[in-house]
Amino acid sequence: MQFAEGRDAVCDAARKPELRSEESRPPSGRNEISRATRPNMKILLVEDDNTTGNYILKGLNSSGHIVDWLKDGRDALAAALSGGYDIIVVDRMIPGLDGLNLVKSLRAASVRVPALFLTAMSGVDDRVEGLEAGGDDYLVKPFAFSELTARLNALVRRPPITTERTRLRVGELELDLVARTVFREGQRIDLLPREFALLELLMRNEGRVLTKTMFLEKIWNFNFDPQSSVVETHISRLRAKIDKPFAQPLLHTVKNTGYTLHARR
Repeated sequence: MQFAEGRDAVCDAARKPELRSEESRPPSGRNEISRATRPNMKILLVEDDNTTGNYILKGLNSSGHIVDWLKDGRDALAAALSGGYDIIVVDRMIPGLDGLNLVKSLRAASVRVPALFLTAMSGVDDRVEGLEAGGDDYLVKPFAFSELTARLNALVRRPPITTERTRLRVGELELDLVARTVFREGQRIDLLPREFALLELLMRNEGRVLTKTMFLEKIWNFNFDPQSSVVETHISRLRAKIDKPFAQPLLHTVKNTGYTLHARR
């Protein structure tokens, strides 16, 4: 059900991959790569059908791209929220979290990475629903690989949306940059300006270890002696406010290195 007949098209789902003709294989040489999407893209592919997924994975890899292939919508949501993707190719009918709600969730979280729906749901209402959910393009199965790459190429040529994120979230901790408020598990946390700046820096670098020198450079602009305990003092105050009243710690000390903010899994 996933494939179209003809040149550069995917074979019928019932046929075995080893029976594909040379014309229906994904691009594999330099000429084909030059006609495909720009090289070295990082693409998230969300597709639960093995035949379709393997075909797209092979074709995009041969064009020089890095592809993360996931079959479950919830896993894909977590991966997409972590950032780093140039584009997302998503089927609508996937387990865990369907493709429509996956894209809606990303847009609600201000993730603007281009999303292309690749699905057998071909009705006009289906297409409208996909685009209104936040999809940037909609390609119906069966499809030709050349058309898929052309659409990906068109999407990545669009100027990036540079809207600044106004909310940061790590686990149940949420920071609003506009209202200058912090909440965890529905409880408001009052922070002093320097504590707020520390938390913002940590949340923008979720999972990364930040050193004392980095804090001094970003927050204090090296106005303090590197031997000063000002960072440790402020981190201790911040931890007392965002962690101690709650069961699960978010702010972690990495011995002899620095500090990191993340929710334990």
